[in-house]
Amino acid sequence: MTNVSRIRYNMVTGAARIAQRKCGMAVTTGRAASASYISFRSLSSCQLFDHMFASVGNKMFSSVTQNSRYKPLNPINTIIMFVPQQQAWIVERMGKFHKILDPGLNILLPVIDRVKYVQVLKELAIDVPQQSAVTSDNVTLNIDAVLYLRVTDPYLASYGVEDAEFAVIQVAQTTMRSELGKISLDKVFREREELNVSIVESINKASSAWGIKCLRYEIRDVKLPSRVQEAMQMQVEAERKKRAAILESEGVREAEINVAEGKRLARILASEAARQEQINKATGEAAAVVAVAEARAKGLQIVANALGVTDAKNAAALSIAEQYINAFNKLAKVNNTLILPSNVGDVPTFVAQAMAIYKQVMPGHKNNNEQIKQVTSNQSNVHMEDSDETFEYFSDKEEAEKHRKTEEQKPRIL
Repeated sequence: MTNVSRIRYNMVTGAARIAQRKCGMAVTTGRAASASYISFRSLSSCQLFDHMFASVGNKMFSSVTQNSRYKPLNPINTIIMFVPQQQAWIVERMGKFHKILDPGLNILLPVIDRVKYVQVLKELAIDVPQQSAVTSDNVTLNIDAVLYLRVTDPYLASYGVEDAEFAVIQVAQTTMRSELGKISLDKVFREREELNVSIVESINKASSAWGIKCLRYEIRDVKLPSRVQEAMQMQVEAERKKRAAILESEGVREAEINVAEGKRLARILASEAARQEQINKATGEAAAVVAVAEARAKGLQIVANALGVTDAKNAAALSIAEQYINAFNKLAKVNNTLILPSNVGDVPTFVAQAMAIYKQVMPGHKNNNEQIKQVTSNQSNVHMEDSDETFEYFSDKEEAEKHRKTEEQKPRIL
């Protein structure tokens, strides 16, 4: 026998026994009573009681089966009453509110006192039935939730509303429909916490007059239409592909940046190496030039000392003449066709020009064009002998021109 059948059986059996004592009816009880069937032998003697029993029994049974989870049955007045912890019993005396019994021992007067309501002060979790709602972007959702509430005022919970829990559930459903209509589908998933808080605030505004406080409202499940689910799945896949493409492109970008950075550093290092190489080479060449110049200066000084002259100009002129002759010796050894100036054999003229340049680069010399033009007029005739050759230096331009023409008439050997 199920719990519902057992309750129905006990109620019918108890009512039958009361009817047998009060009305003197012969009542048959048993398995048939569990099906709400009573065999009365003399129904005419107590038809009023039968009608009262049927109406009251159905009401009591409906109350027990529907609200037995949250509301315990009202206890019978046994004068000495023991109220459980976290419960409040509302006592009426002759149909009017009398007092609220606190947990523990309580004394009631028989017959005139009756426990009318029993309020549980514990936190209750109530299932909110599944309902449909339409979001701001016209998507229909099926949502079920859980409501957590607590009775704060037993008097208001008993007399403020007929069925406080049913009223709170209705307020929760209507509030949820209203709040979902203000937001889009995406925000339903992203802002679920804010949605729950707003629903709790709206419920508490209405339930404060009923002595009930809503503690939490949790959306348990959100069911979407099949087409919407398919669209969301496609969107998720597209988002994943997009992220994969972005990550791949970022990887290629980083690789190209690394390669370019490596090439840049390699070029910088190569240019630094080339620059350092050129610096080292130039430094070496400069040192070699300085060493050659110093050696040549020492050689000229030795020649000047050997000739017994104190002026280095004569020694420089001798060195220039030697270099000029050596250059022509090298040209004579190579089979090349050369274009030479007409006065190539005029050695004194070239020596005079070289000496003018020498005077210009001498320390303390002022760069003056007039002095460069008159460089030959300041020279005196100098005769130097070196082995078999004789060099002549002319201070007069006419003599130098005559000498040049004479040299041009001589045969040349290249």
